[in-house]
Amino acid sequence: MVSVLDTIGGTPLLPLTRVAGGLDVRVKCEHMNPGGSIKDRIAQAIVDDAERRGVLRSGMTLVEATAGNTGVGLALVAAVRGYRLCCVMPEKMSLDKRAALAALGAEVIITANAPPSSPQSFRAVAARLAAERGWFCTDQFANPANVRVHEEVTAAEILTQTGGRVGAFVVGAGTGGTITGVGRRLKAALPNVRILLADPEGSALADWVETGRLGVDGSYAVEGIGASEPPANLDRSVIDGAVRVSDADSFAMARRLIQEEGLLVGGSAGTNVAAALRVAAQGGLDGPVVTVLPDGWDRYRTTPWMRAWATEPSGS
Repeated sequence: MVSVLDTIGGTPLLPLTRVAGGLDVRVKCEHMNPGGSIKDRIAQAIVDDAERRGVLRSGMTLVEATAGNTGVGLALVAAVRGYRLCCVMPEKMSLDKRAALAALGAEVIITANAPPSSPQSFRAVAARLAAERGWFCTDQFANPANVRVHEEVTAAEILTQTGGRVGAFVVGAGTGGTITGVGRRLKAALPNVRILLADPEGSALADWVETGRLGVDGSYAVEGIGASEPPANLDRSVIDGAVRVSDADSFAMARRLIQEEGLLVGGSAGTNVAAALRVAAQGGLDGPVVTVLPDGWDRYRTTPWMRAWATEPSGS
């Protein structure tokens, strides 16, 4: 039987016509998935894998530590497959995401903005709830099905859409699944491709990519990417370097993508594109620079950075 889950993936890869200024940068429009983000892919893949292995059965409850997008993807899967869902979110995430998850029928638990090592972190709370209540923890940060769907499906789409020519793949890391999975497949197919991490200023991951040592754990407003420590699914050996992007540059680029390209995206898309443009400007690549637009603008309309646009002149 056909369902909304059959519309996940197959997203377009579009060239940037105005923002890129003549540079060959192409964007994978993951905000066009039915749940509005790239996380629809991993939500379906993780549940499919768990069902095949017999560890997820009818009537069980799914629990996930999520910045919001994976929760929305899981809510779509739960609706179609008949599961209950609990989403554990850190308090820094937007009110829009909380409202969306509640509207989709998920139970939403908000935790402090604690590091992954803390028992109060959203990941620790999700794991504890699964253990105490017999729920199935989808565990996007360590579940190998996350990496596998990007290696087998997302990367294959990119290779087909570019005719097998990619100079660089530039993307941020939340769980690490996208950069690890796509990076592995591209490197296997294209020996000269560059895989680069787009990291918010304040995240500790860029230093870790470059030196093997975590950077200073700072604060930043971009949601869904960056971390104080690398998740299990982030494979440093796949990554060739890192590009640091400030909140200001991320949100300014998100605004340009919306107003100049008609791409209705969130802040992390701005991070990815700002980094991709820098990489493209350096030259010396055998093909276009490809990046990802991870989610849509509807998740951020109550955030200070987007609300400020209402009182600022366009292009400020």
